[in-house]
Amino acid sequence: MTVAKPASFYEAHKKIYPRETDGRFQRLRNLSVWALLGLYYVLPWVSWDDRQSVLFDLPARKFYVFGLVFWPQDFFYLTWLLIILGLSLFFFTALAGRLWCGFACPQTVWTEVFIRIERWFEGDRNRRIKLDRSPWSADKVLRKGGKHLVWVLFALWTGFTFVGYFTPVQELAGKVLGLSTGPWETFWVLFYSFATWGNAGFMREQVCKYMCPYARFQSAMFDRDTLIIAYDTRRGEPRGARARNVDPQSKGLGDCVDCKACVQVCPTGIDIREGLQYECIACAACIDACDDVMDRMSYPRGLIRYTSQKALEGGGSHVVRPRMIVYGALLAALIVGFFVSISLRTPVGLDVMRDRNALYRTLPDGSIENVYLLRILNKDTTAHTYSLAASGLPGLVLEAGEAGAAAGSGHRVGPGEVHSLPVRVRVPGGSASGSHEIRFAITAADDPALTASRAARFLGP
Repeated sequence: MTVAKPASFYEAHKKIYPRETDGRFQRLRNLSVWALLGLYYVLPWVSWDDRQSVLFDLPARKFYVFGLVFWPQDFFYLTWLLIILGLSLFFFTALAGRLWCGFACPQTVWTEVFIRIERWFEGDRNRRIKLDRSPWSADKVLRKGGKHLVWVLFALWTGFTFVGYFTPVQELAGKVLGLSTGPWETFWVLFYSFATWGNAGFMREQVCKYMCPYARFQSAMFDRDTLIIAYDTRRGEPRGARARNVDPQSKGLGDCVDCKACVQVCPTGIDIREGLQYECIACAACIDACDDVMDRMSYPRGLIRYTSQKALEGGGSHVVRPRMIVYGALLAALIVGFFVSISLRTPVGLDVMRDRNALYRTLPDGSIENVYLLRILNKDTTAHTYSLAASGLPGLVLEAGEAGAAAGSGHRVGPGEVHSLPVRVRVPGGSASGSHEIRFAITAADDPALTASRAARFLGP
């Protein structure tokens, strides 16, 4: 009795061999790859004020970004930046689809490098297919082995650079050469290297198709005016092969010669002629391949092009529309506000908290006293001595510290330190009934520009 083989709900993976192409969009992708990888690998080695230009020093809780030093108290800047990035994704997706995926996504960038290394060792598309189908031989072992050796070395360099953003890269290089890296540094170098080797070397388009959530919810950001990469069905169909000097209209054919060049160059293996698909990462390789075929056939370019669904149906395309205006205005306001906030940022902060045990106290001489706790944050890289002052009520007297030191006494705060300071504020009796606003101010003795102030409420009977 023959037992039927159970049906599989999963499609078997078929390796994709993208063909190399050239054209204006491919040149843009190459420029993007060189620029992004150049920044990633070179930036940790650039010095700024005798230190690494970009360093996220987690043990010291300092984050160096060129001339700026951020502390955990500046974490809201990261939130602000993430909001900008999220809104940018909405803006550019509504404008022209998955531009991020095709030109700037790390998965795309590193996969492009790994495919280039594969081409160096195994040849063009046809030779790679032939090599994979051939039996193992000395030549195949050398080609495959050389490819994987370079892949692993490149992945290790990538992992090392990643950790170099959190441990000073020159110090890390000395540890690696001396085989003295710590356990966490070793783990993250190897983990990030393995992730790069696996994602860019083997999984490739599967990350874009099955693991990346953006492929699934991108359609929520599209509308009929969004620029997408599309095949002009009205011009291209019916497709079919023909000689170069044959008039396609005389044969009842469209401009598509059914060469499948657009399929062969696609890194995700889709046929763009079947319409918009979630697997398309908008790399525009199919546009370059099709334009090259159209040039050789002496047909007009643009059979596959950037266009909108509305334009494909014969209507007009509107790039400037209410959605784009709203996204653009919000994005511009957030970006301007972000840089203005950073430019006005001072490396000193002051927080004021009232004593919750008592709203106020009446002293034997009839004066009214309020107690506060001040927190002075020195976000600079050097220590400063700060003087404290308060204003807002006539006859106000300020005492700081447990011993009741005078307000003018200096309070030294180390770099990155949060200094807690209890203070007492007294005013003559009868001059502060109800609630009044007072203001505390601190000023660095060695740099009057380092100043901060904070308002508080003074309560009386």
